Amino acid sequence: MSEESGMLICHKGIANPWQCDVMGHMNIRHYMAMFDEASYHLLFQVFGWTGDRDTSSGEGWADVRHVIEYQAEVTTGQVLEIRGCLTKVGTKSIGIRYEMINLVQEELAASLDCVCVLFDQQARKAIPLSDDQRARALAHLVPGTGE
Repeated sequence: MSEESGMLICHKGIANPWQCDVMGHMNIRHYMAMFDEASYHLLFQVFGWTGDRDTSSGEGWADVRHVIEYQAEVTTGQVLEIRGCLTKVGTKSIGIRYEMINLVQEELAASLDCVCVLFDQQARKAIPLSDDQRARALAHLVPGTGE
């Protein structure tokens, strides 16, 4: 998928030698780190949300479910791009699909399907999306993706 199909480019990186395990493959903890960085870009592109707003509004986002599928090996020096889109919009949560593309091999390296809730930092619980947030989310919804 690409931006033409509704996927947003959320992260670009490479598999550095220090991110690889003893077999020369990128270690799974670094996949998650890249997906995590991509999440902040996606939340900014969809909602205009940044981490500093978290402090001032008391509102943030919390992932409550992850399903990762590793599709192909990633080795040192591979150039990676993560694309993301919204797959579901609920009253308090959104579904997100991320795809890590190995640009060198021209293949899907891994995917992450995520459920993310809008979170009240004071009350420590999920809260409803505002009308504005819901409208922004629906504008980025890509049906038929994800699980």
